[in-house]
Amino acid sequence: MEEAEFIGTYTRLRSDRRGLSLIDQSDGACIFLQGQDCRIQPVKPQQCRGFPNAWNFPGWREVCEATEI
Repeated sequence: MEEAEFIGTYTRLRSDRRGLSLIDQSDGACIFLQGQDCRIQPVKPQQCRGFPNAWNFPGWREVCEATEI
């Protein structure tokens, strides 16, 4: 898939208009989540590979049930 097609199909402009984010499924899940599995596991971006333990933002413990590393 060409980059422009990927951007047009799977991303949206962030609310602060400073970049792109992946779009969500209708229930808020990642567009690439299929059941409990990631459809793009072999090429998953760094942000996703680090989820949730590499995420470091205020209130992250309330957003996801994870164990801090």
